[in-house]
Amino acid sequence: MRRVLRFIVGTFAVIGLLVVVGMIGAIWGFSALHDKVEPALPKKMVLTLDLESKIHETASSDPFAMLSGKREYVLRELVQALDAAARDPQVVGLFATIGQTQLSMAEAQEIRAAIGRFKESGKQAVLFAESMGELGNGTLAVYVASAFGKVWLQPSGDVGLTGFAAESPFLRGTLDMLGIQPQVVARKEYKTAPETFTEKRYSPAQAETLNGLLDSWSDQVITGIAESRKMPTEKVRALFGKGPFLAAEALAAGLVDHLGYRDEAWSAAAFDTKIKKVDLAAYGARQPKASGTKVAVITGSGTIVRGDEEGPFGAEQGFHAGTIAQAFRDAVEDPAVKAIILRIDSPGGSYVASDTIWNEVRRARAAGKPVVASMGGAAASGGYFVAMGADRIVAQPGTITGSIGVFSGKAVLTEFWQKLGVSWDELHRGDNATMWSTNSAFSPQALERVNAMMDHIYADFTHKAADGRKIAKDKIEPVARGRVWSGADAKTVGLVDVLGGWTTTFEQVREVAGLERDAPLKLVAFPEPKKPWEMLGKVLGGGLVGDESTRAMAKIARIIAPVAEQMEILDPQAGSLRMPVRP
Repeated sequence: MRRVLRFIVGTFAVIGLLVVVGMIGAIWGFSALHDKVEPALPKKMVLTLDLESKIHETASSDPFAMLSGKREYVLRELVQALDAAARDPQVVGLFATIGQTQLSMAEAQEIRAAIGRFKESGKQAVLFAESMGELGNGTLAVYVASAFGKVWLQPSGDVGLTGFAAESPFLRGTLDMLGIQPQVVARKEYKTAPETFTEKRYSPAQAETLNGLLDSWSDQVITGIAESRKMPTEKVRALFGKGPFLAAEALAAGLVDHLGYRDEAWSAAAFDTKIKKVDLAAYGARQPKASGTKVAVITGSGTIVRGDEEGPFGAEQGFHAGTIAQAFRDAVEDPAVKAIILRIDSPGGSYVASDTIWNEVRRARAAGKPVVASMGGAAASGGYFVAMGADRIVAQPGTITGSIGVFSGKAVLTEFWQKLGVSWDELHRGDNATMWSTNSAFSPQALERVNAMMDHIYADFTHKAADGRKIAKDKIEPVARGRVWSGADAKTVGLVDVLGGWTTTFEQVREVAGLERDAPLKLVAFPEPKKPWEMLGKVLGGGLVGDESTRAMAKIARIIAPVAEQMEILDPQAGSLRMPVRP
């Protein structure tokens, strides 16, 4: 029997080994093949851009992603590629598509600005849409489309310029029926996130915040479309929210330039049939490696949590304070790094984790490494906490900003359990041992402790915000209280220094680092992104199965990884000069 078991285990181990070797070989082979498909950029090309694709803050480290062959865009790389293309005589134009976009307001503004700079170079920027919305909200698609020189719409399509809306579910009635009582302590009245559970409709404070955000976004879109399309602002304001417009109506209103199909849009652009199409991401990947002053780029995206990043697929798994803090320490210890960009796209998270990152920003500045915070779609609550200590804060007009406040609480399930016929008993030592239990409401002494914690956190948040932004203590309170601002309004009240995106961030970096206005920057990600085979080894060694064969496969993957890396070094992309560097 033991021999049979050994044979079975051995067979599966061999199969596992073959799978690992095959996966690593496939990943490396696919990558190498991908590089060899087009070893050099053509002498003349039209760049293509699919604006319906998801655009990320950082590249995915998923070792299986490249096997799918699906193109992904990274926002910073997309912007840099467009700026490089504007200067490149080999690029004759840009042909983009859009439809149901997944962009945030800030991302839309970043791309609009980059398209505008490309168009100013005198090159054609053509956009084709089968439909902008199609039974959905196409407002941001129309906003982005307006930046292009020529906009084509399929005759069967529509233009969903329907405006912006805020809709929120309120669960208080449901919780009451279930016998669940939410207990929440917030600082202060504009910290309305928990109202989903405590209210049945928008509170006056929440309605005020959302109306302010909707007003700001609407004005930005109306002004942007009017300027780009060279239309009177009042005409666009009259059109805003009146969609969706049929294709002929959109043409008559001046929202699109031509009606036709994709092939007609391409032909009308008069691109030479011999000119090759190159995806913008592929074009950007083949640009020469930047040289110049080394600048660390540290990206935090998602909910801020304590500890290190443990997921197998990179930074997009969350905004981990331990990983970000170590990245700051590494950047500070690198003598070649002259400045740090902290890129943020986060709705907030743990106060303690946010404070950990805030401290690393402070330490970096004290060590002589200036920090510029660049805010993406959102930098709210903890997301703003980590930014407020930087030398400069850059945000898009549409960035969700601020929310200087805090809340905590729990759901009390006493009545819920009674309805189910479930009874609980407990024994404890210490008056507050059960304060976080969902089986009872906060006692007076426990509630006093929760209030003390919330007061302390709010005082710390506002004090650090006032110091970081150089705002008097009595002046910070009116802009705090948990209120969310658009980036444009945040600049007005002093929470943001400059409006703009990546290009503006680079300008601010040069300024705070004492560099020339056009000094080249060498942007380096901290921490260094892992190779796909490194992530594969992490997946296999992550203890998901926990048996000996899995650990053996993980060990084999780690052994093979250096070999695969050497194979990549010995087979570089065309036109590059690389040498293997080993200690």
